[in-house]
Order: sequence, then structure tokens, then C-alpha cells
Amino acid sequence: MDSNSLVEQIINAIKSVLPAAEQIALHEPCFVGNEWAYVKDCLDSGWVSSVGGYVTRFEQMLAEYTGAGYAVVTVNGTAALHICLQLAGVQPGDEVLMPALTFVATANAVCYCGAQPHFVDNAPDTLGVDPVKLGDYLQEIAQLKDSCCYNRLTGRRIAVLLPVHTFGHPVDLDPLQELCQHYHLVLVEDAAEALGSLYKGRHVGTFGLLSALSFNGNKIITTGGGGAILTNDPELARLAKHLTTTAKLPHAWKFYHDRLGYNYRLPNINAALGCAQLEKLPEFLAKKRALAEKYQAALAGVPGVSFFTEPPFARSNYWLNALLLDEEWASLRDTLLAETHRLGIQTRPVWRLMPELPMYEGCPQRQLIVAKSLQRRIINLPSSSHL
Repeated sequence: MDSNSLVEQIINAIKSVLPAAEQIALHEPCFVGNEWAYVKDCLDSGWVSSVGGYVTRFEQMLAEYTGAGYAVVTVNGTAALHICLQLAGVQPGDEVLMPALTFVATANAVCYCGAQPHFVDNAPDTLGVDPVKLGDYLQEIAQLKDSCCYNRLTGRRIAVLLPVHTFGHPVDLDPLQELCQHYHLVLVEDAAEALGSLYKGRHVGTFGLLSALSFNGNKIITTGGGGAILTNDPELARLAKHLTTTAKLPHAWKFYHDRLGYNYRLPNINAALGCAQLEKLPEFLAKKRALAEKYQAALAGVPGVSFFTEPPFARSNYWLNALLLDEEWASLRDTLLAETHRLGIQTRPVWRLMPELPMYEGCPQRQLIVAKSLQRRIINLPSSSHL
């Protein structure tokens, strides 16, 4: 088969799933519930900033939906992840293990703590951290001393394992938890893309000591900006709320801050939007699963390409759909991106690998064979729930 014929087949398969429209976005928010009513209530009451009833309500709804003991909402997912890492004990000079293939915020949050990202390979079946390769790697480089794990090559403490549930697909958490226990690592989940995703029947983000969610405009539900910290530890939840509220001690009029804090709390008006969105999440999930199934069926008969589906132990939210070109056809990626954009269909490649960015190219890393292959072959497809 020649490349032009394959490009045409892939384009036709994608078009067969999508409605006829001049422009189709990669991922758009969907406002079909109580968004107007709740936001208007905020405006009418005047409670639009970081204090208000919708903030508490949204936190309670998130905790109930995910099964987490506590949820603390923040201005965005990166802020949530920053606080998660601080509360997990990450110190300046530490290393944090994370996948090489992820959004830049994962690595940025590590650097906000003065620590250094340590990049490991992704798994082809989850797109997240490969537990087998990580186990082999830690056996080579890890040195255990005083209930801490050190990188024998750099001398730095390895403090945290930070897996990412890529595109909403749960990573294989059981073996990662075992590695954390053996090597005295704290597990913090980057679940920014994974609200509504389950690992062996349990919501992701509830396995680590802490986890971070995102409610950016392109996520499965949105608060405009916004994020959340999940934890089952009541003291960590209290500290998370304290740190994200400038570490101000409650008082009727006095301003006293007992430690370095951050202005990271989610405004009430954004939380109002989140409450309405979360009410519709089951409907969004059902529609996104139906869309994914249509893509899978449409691409099933096309040679040289596959549709990425959830791993067998998981139920994904299918936040962002992805096709994978076979390695021999990876060179067609940019041709397909250009042609879909010409047709008004917004697609995108996956992120650049973190070690290929100028600020991270000197960080420690393991052989990234799968991550490099995935980077060459992934194309994200329009994934809005209304499609």
C-alpha cells in the first residue's frame, strides 16, 4: 500500500465518526446543566471569590464521587500538583520519578519544589509508567539507607514516584505501589486527565498519598481553570487547605500567616461551574465512551494504524482519544496532522518528551525506547462529549 492511499483511508475513517462541520475542535466544554443558574447565584449573592458555599459543595461532591476522604480545590491542576509534592515531603535537591511522555506541568511542579525530574519509560499498554522497566531500573540504581531511597549515580534522594494517567487511561497501579513500598517512595498520582477513570473498580487518584486533578477548559469537566487535591489523610487535607489559602490563620480581622503559603484557592464562581459540571459527569462519560467505540470500529479495518483502548484492568474516561500509527508508517504523522487541519478537523501530536525540552535535557533518565516510539506515532483526535 502506498502512503497516499493509507492517509486517505485514515482520514475517511475519522470523518465517518464526526459530524459534518466547518471546524471541529479537539476538545470543547459542554454546558447543558445548571451552570447558568449556579453562576448567576454567585453573581446575585456577591460571593464570587475564594470563599463561598460552592467551594465547599464542590469539594464534598468530588470526595463523594471519587471515594477520596478529602478534596481541596485549587486554581489549576499544576497548583494542585505542586502542593501534593510539597506535602509528600519533596525537598530541594530530591529526585522525583515520572514518565518522559507527559504534559510539561508534571515536570514543572517538581521544579517548583526545587527538586529534579527523573524520567523513566512509558508502557505501550497504558501510556503511563512501565512498572517492569521501572523495577529493573531501580534494582540497578537504588540504594536504601535510613528508610530512604538514594540514586547511587547522583547521590540524591529519590523521594516520590509520580505516575500519570495519560489521556485518562489508568496506569498499572498495583506493581507501582509495591515498588514504592519496597524502595520507600511516596506515591503521588498525576490524575489531571483522569476524573471518572477506574483502576480495578476504584477511582484513580485514591491510591497515592495524594493526587491532583485538573478542570482546565479542555478537561472532561471544567471550572474554566481549576484543579483539586485528593487525599485520604485528614491532616494532609487540612494542610493542603491551609497552604493554598496563603497559610493564613483563621481570624475575624487579624492577618497572620504562619508559614510560606500560596494564593491557590479556587474562586466560588468557578466552583459553582464545577458543581454543575460534576452533576453531568456520568452523561459525559457515557458519551465519550460511545465516541471512542465509534473511532475504534471505524479504524479497525484500516491497515497501519490502531486505536488506543483502555487496559484490561481499567475503565477509562477516554478524555482524549488517540490513534497510533504502526512504526513503519510513523513518518505519515505530520502529513495526517496537516491534512486534518486543512479539513477543519483539529488533531494534535502528543507532547514533546520532557528530556527534549531545553530546561529538562540534563535531567537523569532511563532508556526511553517506548516513549520515543509513542511520540512519533500518536495523533489525538477530536474528543468532545457532544460529538
